[in-house]
Amino acid sequence: MDNILTLIVSEEYDGLRIDKFLSENIEGFSRAKLKELLDSGEVTIADKSVKASRKVAKGEEIRVKMPEIKELEIIPEDIPLDIIYQDRDLAIINKPAGMCVHPANGNESGTMVNALLYHVRDLSTINGVIRPGIVHRIDMGTSGLLVVAKNDIAHNALAEQFAVHSITREYTCVVHGTFTKEKGTIIAPIGRDPHDRKKMAINHNNGKHAVTHYTVYKQNEKTAVLKVNLETGRTHQIRVHMASTGHPIVGDPVYGRNTPIDKPYSDQLLHAGKLGFIHPTTKEYMEFESEMPGWFYDFAE
Repeated sequence: MDNILTLIVSEEYDGLRIDKFLSENIEGFSRAKLKELLDSGEVTIADKSVKASRKVAKGEEIRVKMPEIKELEIIPEDIPLDIIYQDRDLAIINKPAGMCVHPANGNESGTMVNALLYHVRDLSTINGVIRPGIVHRIDMGTSGLLVVAKNDIAHNALAEQFAVHSITREYTCVVHGTFTKEKGTIIAPIGRDPHDRKKMAINHNNGKHAVTHYTVYKQNEKTAVLKVNLETGRTHQIRVHMASTGHPIVGDPVYGRNTPIDKPYSDQLLHAGKLGFIHPTTKEYMEFESEMPGWFYDFAE
């Protein structure tokens, strides 16, 4: 039986070339491979094959005859992993900056999942073999806390809390510039950047509601250390919101700026320092903290 993938064009993609639409909505395929599918007539709209330059419209149904994909074989690896808590249902991991959370084509090793399979083994299966146990993610360049599910019941219970934004999440970050007020709240919808669809941006037409609260912890004449609480959980929320106020995160490779800073850094200075939730089995509230890297303080001396 043919493996047919059906995609419906949402409003944010209206008017985009179909090759770009497919590259953003089908994981694990290069642009060249997607062009092969288009050129061979494997991509259709209203039962008619389409060319790569064809622009899609909101509401259109796109059908893609998918080739068989060899499933990635994820190998357990004895990579040091900072497990700060675990029980029969979940584990709390303190991820270092620079580590990917899960494998992808072209990046099959050295990830947190490879380490989890070696150190934890029993993991939920809901997100498949590539993302066992993974309920949520933080960026490769971000350090800090993640909760990992060790069975599917725990996974569903935790995922529901993330979906309704009842999870406690506090981050620490270092941003460019200084502040005149100790506290602030950023309320601005986040969606795809209409000018660069690989990025997120403040998008008042197609963005989703997003709220970020911040408190200035320490600052000097160039940078500030902030404590940030998320009321919602959008992709790149802190990075986009802070950049939108003229205070991008130091070291952010996508939303940052090349303002000289006279201190060394190798990753974006963003740390997931607090994580709280209701335990899936005991129904008790649990909260975990991870101290931000000590050298974050150096940026506000």
